[in-house]
Amino acid sequence: MSTTEALRGSLDPVRDYTVDPAMGAADLVEAMFQAGGFSAKKLALGAEILARCADPKVTTILSFPAAMVATGLRGVIAQMIRDGLVDAVITTCGTLDHDLARSWRDYYQGSFAMDDKDLHQRGVNRLGNVLVPNESYGEILEERLQPWFAEMFAAKPYWSTKDLCRELGRRLAREPRTEHSILRAAHERDVPVFVPGPTDGAVGSQVWLHSQKRRGIGFDLIADEQALSDLVYGATELGAVMLGGGISKHHAIWWSQFRDGLDHAVYITTAQEYDGSLSGARLEEAISWGKLKETARFVNIEGDATLILPLVYAASRRAR
Repeated sequence: MSTTEALRGSLDPVRDYTVDPAMGAADLVEAMFQAGGFSAKKLALGAEILARCADPKVTTILSFPAAMVATGLRGVIAQMIRDGLVDAVITTCGTLDHDLARSWRDYYQGSFAMDDKDLHQRGVNRLGNVLVPNESYGEILEERLQPWFAEMFAAKPYWSTKDLCRELGRRLAREPRTEHSILRAAHERDVPVFVPGPTDGAVGSQVWLHSQKRRGIGFDLIADEQALSDLVYGATELGAVMLGGGISKHHAIWWSQFRDGLDHAVYITTAQEYDGSLSGARLEEAISWGKLKETARFVNIEGDATLILPLVYAASRRAR
């Protein structure tokens, strides 16, 4: 048998595809899968794994850093939570900052090429190509959070980040303009939100600021770890959708190793692996640590999550 005949009998051929205005995201991802070329095929595999993670038998962790919450992807993340795909969120303190601040004030579209000295003099912070005026960030967070924290820490001096996030979501649910809030969606769906680095952001700084008036308050991080332990050990199957790296990704895979690793995983990243960083580490590396099962269904998708996640998520909804 010739090599060509052997391939024809065992492998799918590469297929060309075309696009038209009537195609939805799910149709486009399916066409990419049939095309079978480079990263395009990974989108379809990611959609298949996401669809599997939606199974009630799978406990799914969603991890991501804060920057993307400053963008419109915040609405997609909140939708994923409301849609029942997510059983727990692990993120950074900046997620709380941006989710709260954007509930009360607007951020604005800018450019990567703007004059940062000029922006600084005008009291505007640049996050990539998103503009964050001082009054839309630190100022509004202090104005709104200090009264809330006065009530919260008077009732209880130490808070796990899980309980703190639930309470913030509960309070946001009473306010206008919060339908796309991640914290509100998590509260209403009873999805715990964990922030393993709670002082690395404006909300954590506001807790510190309040501690200058009320000594003996703070975070109960061990309570968070116990809740994560209960979540992981109680899982029949464990899945993770990880957007970017850092502490959020590591905390998800760190806890996964204690139950012999993840069963399903999607990792979307722009980082490179040559520097040995966790953010750049492919999921294959996690197998050596026992953080991902040898039999796991997984995919690494290289690219910007603000581009990739909406496509993968849309395709996964049709695949369920």
